[in-house]
Amino acid sequence: MGPLAGIKVLDLTSMVSGPMGAMMLADQGAEVIKVEPLYGEQLRHMAAPHNGVNPVFYSCNRGKKSLALDLKSDEGKEILKKLVSEADVFMQNFRPGAIERMGFGEPEMRKLNEKLIYLSISGFGEKGPYAQSRVYDPVIQALSGATDIQADRQSGRPQMFRIIIADKVTSVTAAQAVSSALFARERHGKGQHIQLSMLDTMLSFFWAEGMAGLVYGEKEFDVRKLQGTQDLIYKAKDRYITAGAVSDAEWAGMCRALNQEKWLEDERFSNSAARVANAEERKKMTGAEIEKWDSEEILARFQEEGVPSAPLLDRMELMAHPQILANESIERIVHKGFGEVRQARPAAQFSETPSGIDAPAPRLGQHGREILSGLGYDDGAIEALIVNGELVVSE
Repeated sequence: MGPLAGIKVLDLTSMVSGPMGAMMLADQGAEVIKVEPLYGEQLRHMAAPHNGVNPVFYSCNRGKKSLALDLKSDEGKEILKKLVSEADVFMQNFRPGAIERMGFGEPEMRKLNEKLIYLSISGFGEKGPYAQSRVYDPVIQALSGATDIQADRQSGRPQMFRIIIADKVTSVTAAQAVSSALFARERHGKGQHIQLSMLDTMLSFFWAEGMAGLVYGEKEFDVRKLQGTQDLIYKAKDRYITAGAVSDAEWAGMCRALNQEKWLEDERFSNSAARVANAEERKKMTGAEIEKWDSEEILARFQEEGVPSAPLLDRMELMAHPQILANESIERIVHKGFGEVRQARPAAQFSETPSGIDAPAPRLGQHGREILSGLGYDDGAIEALIVNGELVVSE
């Protein structure tokens, strides 16, 4: 039983920013009901399915139950309201104003359940020139400075992270916020409304070192001139590796590993501040030496000298790397209809209330009969909903 066992979550979110957050709650024991339109949410349709579920949808929605409802119909609205009355959490990521027009805004749901934790995820917030704009991850990367952080160091051309980083960081923040709100409710007995924007999430995420030059108003500086120090990628004879030396002890270890103890006498690299100020020259010198070594040999020398280092794994190498195997980081689970499914295990490991992946992602409407039966609907009533086009179920 996970730490959120007994918590019921209604997940009306789509794509990634909300669904992945709700999936994390499911991994931690919550019962998560994914309420979808009759045709399924958009992410279901963005790749070829296997057993009715594509791999990206699977990884964002494992462990949930699917209920496919027509929320424009009176019966669909009534079913959702019944679910809200007994739920702990309601999650939605429609554009501001849309959920209110549907009749499921926070004030209305609060009347049904005063202890409800209601989470609203938006792209840009509830007001401002972009509030009503459509949003996908690249737009948030553009507005948050992500493309500047990733800019090519030689040409200066902005670049994007090649993953949907804004969606994923928002999902983690959403799960954390919901957990905190549940804790506050346990202490004080009150539900609350959480408003979370993807833009605010990414600004907060990048701020510490990405925006360091903006922290002190009286000492503002252009941090872009120093960000090259993070590109610690070197070419050994046979593959790319990373190695970094921040402390004096690590720098000394790197010099010894490379047989360049003379660098220890160089004033340009005599302390951390000097090494940052002369980062580009230091990296060129370091890179020229690393190129002379096979990766396995130089990485062994770095490890012996206490220098943080590793090979740059490509994605097809991950599952066989000894550290990932030792951690049992990737779970291999056989599910009927899916065969062997690989998933990264829940990162947080609880000693007393273990989290885990309890079920595959659902097919559209897979749990419709089960959920409605739990609300008191008999077989005849459920069949009538199906015939009337207000409910979709998959057997």
